[in-house]
Amino acid sequence: MGELKGNAIFGQSGGPTSVINASAAGVFQEALRQGCIEKVFGAAHGIKGMLTENFYDIGQEDPYELELLKTTPSSALGSVRYKLKDPDVDDTDYKRLLEVFKKYNIRYFFYNGGNDSMDTCNKVSKYMQKAGYECRVMGVPKTIDNDLWGTDHCPGYGSAAKYVATTTMEVYLDARVYDTGMITILEVMGRNAGWLTAAAALASYKGKGPDLIYLPEIPFDMDKFLNDVTEIYNKNGKVIVAVSEGIKDKDGRYISEYGSDLAKTKDSFGHAQLGGLAATLASIVKEKTGSKVRGIEFSLLQRCAAHLGSLTDVNEAYLAGQMAVRYAVEGITDKMVGFERAEGPEYKCNIKLFDLHEVANTEKKVPREWINKEGNGVTEEFVKYALPLIQGESKPVLEDGLPRFANLKKVLARI
Repeated sequence: MGELKGNAIFGQSGGPTSVINASAAGVFQEALRQGCIEKVFGAAHGIKGMLTENFYDIGQEDPYELELLKTTPSSALGSVRYKLKDPDVDDTDYKRLLEVFKKYNIRYFFYNGGNDSMDTCNKVSKYMQKAGYECRVMGVPKTIDNDLWGTDHCPGYGSAAKYVATTTMEVYLDARVYDTGMITILEVMGRNAGWLTAAAALASYKGKGPDLIYLPEIPFDMDKFLNDVTEIYNKNGKVIVAVSEGIKDKDGRYISEYGSDLAKTKDSFGHAQLGGLAATLASIVKEKTGSKVRGIEFSLLQRCAAHLGSLTDVNEAYLAGQMAVRYAVEGITDKMVGFERAEGPEYKCNIKLFDLHEVANTEKKVPREWINKEGNGVTEEFVKYALPLIQGESKPVLEDGLPRFANLKKVLARI
């Protein structure tokens, strides 16, 4: 493929992370350097902003603010959960996208997100090809859940894992202050994959972690759980449990549903709204043991804690965005940028490209062999895998002792 002149657009989708904006910085800074890319646009609220012509001219931004994106959490452009229909069933959105892309001469499309976002990327790419409109489409991975197929790990995971492990260590110390019994239940994000909850084991690696860890990969047995907790409590008088919000019983029912109707609420992708699990389990455990029980839901904190960011994660998130642009300019399309871990004792990851249609909607689970036989903890193999991903400190610029995050002007694009 020869040089393709035109404009580029970038959008963010799905749940935010503390490093999703580092990927945005990688895309923006690299795209602005490329001679064949004339204008760089940032879509407000992902694909929705593209459909409504609500996007920003990134060339109008102060370069310093774009640099600050590297240490600014959440989605600077605004995110979205919007599922494109199958184009064979309803191609309304696709026709509109094609109209907008032609109007603004958009020839490069970069989309930053997880499974559902790669599905969006894949559908847009295939439709543009079918319509005979040359547009290079690249997926930039993002998810704290670390459940994207193919890639060794996903930007967003390392920083969230560092937060979970660090906070678990801090809670461990706090929960041992008094000489009275106490059971603490930590609820960590993760719908169908337990990567983030497993990160609590990094705290155990330092001797200050949970006694029990339950991941959604293994059906949750309430009786076995209560026996596990009671046995440790009777022996030590203190118990810390880390549970994934998405744990289900053998019948496929979310444990969070046992005490809440929240899980009956579905988003546009048909996902149940989870949460409240720690409180539900705390109530059941209290009734069983009579002990003081505290349920703690890490909630949004685990995905927006840029002050505890992993430098490895920030650098790789930036690199993923940067390389997506370079590959697209070289003529590559229809791929997601991912990582392949190199052999050897020193941690090193190389960029590897994955076909969008293979990544889209395929979930990567924690391997069964990395979960202990009892299903209530993880093995040393997991610790070896995760430890390199949380290395290095990423600190936002401080002003008056508080973080100075990026402030974009968000000048609407005009033609």
